[in-house]
Amino acid sequence: MAITDILSAKDIESALSSCQAADSFNYKSFFSTVGLTSKTPDQIKKVFGILDQDKSGFIEEEELQLFLKNFSSSARVLTSAETKAFLAAGDTDGDGKIGVEEFQSLVKA
Repeated sequence: MAITDILSAKDIESALSSCQAADSFNYKSFFSTVGLTSKTPDQIKKVFGILDQDKSGFIEEEELQLFLKNFSSSARVLTSAETKAFLAAGDTDGDGKIGVEEFQSLVKA
C-alpha cells in the first residue's frame, strides 16, 4: 500500500513544503496539512504500518528520523532535535518508541 492510497498527493506536497527548512517540522501542523487528522482510526493505522519500516509494531527513533521520506523520497530527514521532540510527544508510556495506539493519539491530539 502506498501512502497516496490514503492521503492526497496535493496535501502531501503542501505539508512537505511547509517544513523544508531544518528545525521547521511541527507534527501537529504536518498531520493537519497532510490530512491525517481527518482520517479514520483504521486509515491512521494503515499509515502507521507504512511508517513502521521494519514491521516491529513500533516506530523507533531511526524510523522517526526518516518520517518525511515516507511521504516523498526527496524529502529531508528530521534533525536530531525534531526527532527527539517528535518521539517525546508520541511516546506516552516511556518505552522509547511509538506504538500504534500512541500514534493514533498523537495524530488526534
